[in-house]
Amino acid sequence: MKIRSFWLGLAVGTISTCLLGQWVFSATSKETDPPKGISPEIVADYIHSVVQADRTFYSNEIVERMQTEGIVSASEDWKENGELPLPAQFVLETGRLVAQQPNGIRFRLISNWPINRRNSPTTEFERTALTKILVNADRPYTGVTTEGKARVFQAVYADKALSQRCADCHNVHPKSPKRDFKAGDVMGGILLTIPLPH
Repeated sequence: MKIRSFWLGLAVGTISTCLLGQWVFSATSKETDPPKGISPEIVADYIHSVVQADRTFYSNEIVERMQTEGIVSASEDWKENGELPLPAQFVLETGRLVAQQPNGIRFRLISNWPINRRNSPTTEFERTALTKILVNADRPYTGVTTEGKARVFQAVYADKALSQRCADCHNVHPKSPKRDFKAGDVMGGILLTIPLPH
């Protein structure tokens, strides 16, 4: 009887230990608060990819082609003259339209050498970002900032001259503070702002 009780106790104890051990291991290996949704860095990369693709297509397949074929030119005064917007104006106008949407996402061009003063950096984050992307143009400068009481994620991506024609447009403009841009040079940045949940 004693041997039977011993073996029964050993079996119950072993099973209990295994089950309890499995439960403890399972509980400690699970994340306590797994992340929800996509990180703002990835969202910013997605948005920037779309903005950059649209701008490149507009510059190469519309502006370049129309001007080369003599159909219509791109002009700073495009609204008044019935011409095409310059590629930078295309980005600014699409950014204006995106900002009208209720999701709070915004993007705009900023530069240390803006032709239009409205495109100057306005915050310390923007000034720092423009300096950092000159050093490393392959990675955006990112951070969490505040606007009023709201927290926002911001990313500044290097804005490069897509072609020599693009660089020359800035080089010869009477209001341009810098006149030696070459194709591929960083001329400023594309600033993305994404609201963060409360």
